Amino acid sequence: MPTEDKWKANMEKVAFTKQFPGLTLDWKSCEHKTIEAVVPVTGKPGASVIVFTDGSFTVAPLPAPEPWELGQALLDARKHLEAKHHAAYEEYDRLAKKDKETLRSARLEKIIGAIQNNLEQIPELKSRLKELVKEWK
Repeated sequence: MPTEDKWKANMEKVAFTKQFPGLTLDWKSCEHKTIEAVVPVTGKPGASVIVFTDGSFTVAPLPAPEPWELGQALLDARKHLEAKHHAAYEEYDRLAKKDKETLRSARLEKIIGAIQNNLEQIPELKSRLKELVKEWK
């Protein structure tokens, strides 16, 4: 078979594969479907074919979200998950509040440290800070 014919045959197969009946390429279309099987994709560690009971399917990588993605996902899906994981959300909220306060305190300490470390090198810093405090009153 000439090279051009092989290329054409491959392109036809690829085009058909991308339109295969049941292929689902957006998450919204997976909503309310029931998973029948999760099948590892040969040659692609971590990827799986998720087969739904209605014959549709999708291909997805192994879930390995970054911590910020997982936190945002918990917030975004809260209305769907909180009823089943109420205690976990209470703990998440407690830890998020603690984290926010810790970051706030760290920023405050960083600012105070920067002021203290620069008082000698920048003599006008002290007078400028006094002016700022007066403006805030």
